[in-house]
Amino acid sequence: MDVVIPLETWFYSVPPVTRYWMTLSVVASALVHCEVISPFQLFYSYHSAIVKQQYWRFLTSFIYFGPLSLDFVFHIFFMSRYPRMLEESFYLHKTSEFIWLLLYSASSLILLSPFASLPFLGSPLSFSLVYIWARRNPTVNLSFLGLFVFSAPYLPWILFIFAYIISGDLPQGDLLGIAVGHVYFFFEDIFPRLYGFRPLAPPWKWSFFARNQQITDSNNIHHHQL
Repeated sequence: MDVVIPLETWFYSVPPVTRYWMTLSVVASALVHCEVISPFQLFYSYHSAIVKQQYWRFLTSFIYFGPLSLDFVFHIFFMSRYPRMLEESFYLHKTSEFIWLLLYSASSLILLSPFASLPFLGSPLSFSLVYIWARRNPTVNLSFLGLFVFSAPYLPWILFIFAYIISGDLPQGDLLGIAVGHVYFFFEDIFPRLYGFRPLAPPWKWSFFARNQQITDSNNIHHHQL
């Protein structure tokens, strides 16, 4: 007999950062759907955000995934799965470090967005988290639409190819997400094992006294991968 999980129980089972991100995304799309606000008030552009001092665009460009639709539901499902699993595993009881990861990824995407002309950056941000989760779970097997089984590190590339086939256009946002995620993964998971420190560690772990903890964290991640 299947057990039905009430929506409220499921909602509060989602870790805090992912839960707030999902909530803000639903609220933003609902407000646009009800014509309370316009998408033109939410997208990121240097001129609007900096020159016109509309600083809220630094946030809203990451929480708006389009109008309420099947595509929006897909994005929410995507967000509630892989970013959630990343927060529940590698950042369990490390909420501040997960927020730092989001700040790094969001800042990188803002800097790179002019090269891809992407006004909304929520999808690339979630894709960068998918990439990091996938690389940190090399032994996990996944199934794509029940057609074939593959290991987790191939997930971002399979999703990228699938998006390209469906749309016929190069998914530039996915590529940006992969690039940003790969830089973080390299400097957090590979670089520390070679040189003993984490260049992308949160600022409160930059001191000399935090060096040993950085090495320990890196070894723990490596052990988890094995």
